Amino acid sequence: MFKLIKKESNARLGEFTTVHGVIKTPVFMNVGTIAAIKGAVSALDLKEIGTQVELSNTYHLHVRPGDEVVRDMGGLHKFMNWDKPILTDSGGFQVFSLAKLRKITEEGVTFNSHVDGRKIFMGPKESMQIQSNLASTIAMAFDECIENPAEYHYVKDSIARTTRWLEICRSEITRLNSLENTINKNQMLFGINQGSTYKDLRIEHMKQIREINCEGFAIGGLAVGESTQEMYDTIEAVEPYMPVDKPRYLMGVGTPVNIIEGVYRGIDFFDCVMPARNARHAHLFTSQGIIHLLNAKYERDDRPIDKNCDCPTCRNFSRAYIRHLFKAKEILAMRLCVMHNLRFYNKLMEDIRENLENGTFEQFRNEKIEIYDKKI
Repeated sequence: MFKLIKKESNARLGEFTTVHGVIKTPVFMNVGTIAAIKGAVSALDLKEIGTQVELSNTYHLHVRPGDEVVRDMGGLHKFMNWDKPILTDSGGFQVFSLAKLRKITEEGVTFNSHVDGRKIFMGPKESMQIQSNLASTIAMAFDECIENPAEYHYVKDSIARTTRWLEICRSEITRLNSLENTINKNQMLFGINQGSTYKDLRIEHMKQIREINCEGFAIGGLAVGESTQEMYDTIEAVEPYMPVDKPRYLMGVGTPVNIIEGVYRGIDFFDCVMPARNARHAHLFTSQGIIHLLNAKYERDDRPIDKNCDCPTCRNFSRAYIRHLFKAKEILAMRLCVMHNLRFYNKLMEDIRENLENGTFEQFRNEKIEIYDKKI
């Protein structure tokens, strides 16, 4: 399923074949938590800006409109009119980040919905059933998202439970894929590595879960408060123990520089809400650095957001016009800027893949990390 085409040091150029198409890696997955990108961006827009994979969330879609509703509408692909790969997060992160009251047992987690307060139980079997109803291309295993920092012995017990949950997820998704009424009988499963910032526990957990037959593996529980260097150090500790012939996914990361550094350390898949969220507040990524479009200096600026960008926004509208839309509280401002930032990320991945193919990724990395974090 995963073909490693070329390597430059630890950086990998590859292809991941799925029932919904081939994913060229490294790849950034555009986050549509509730089957839509916040900012009035549709699935048709995602195709125009070069999106390969859309990511939606199990917890949010279970709460509203309900995964059974999505199933009855033919699954997520049909529901949102998207025919390329979809990855669904397991809901684990939301359970632990949104639920104010929760109780963890061996079977799963009981918590109250953040929408209406109703009591919900979710465990590995429930998460797999929900994701099967959603019929995503890739389902993420249900895991415990550990708070950071956390006590060593708690983390050790937690990763053991997450491993047991992964075994249940593997068994359950195999069973669900065999049922006659399952929409996507080729749904894949990615396991998730946890362990906080304890390198020995991260390695121990990776050794455990790589023995379970998953189509890919993720590094979870990062970008949640630890330093950037701690995140990079954790990736470097875990990467040598990840299967070479399966994709590696760094969950919830990150800035353009984080992504370049992640690729440099052997990561294939990325996702983050940040580019869309920042865009809705007029913080925009460009080939020259980061701009804040609400600044007064853009009031009469007739240039596009980025002269080197080929997105629909930059082809058609000026900084001055989009700034006016923000000031007038017109939703079109958010839409135009979200499309720009997501196109920037998708183009970044295209550039990374091109440089890996040409053997020039190291030079590309050295040039871009100095630019992409710079605020203009």
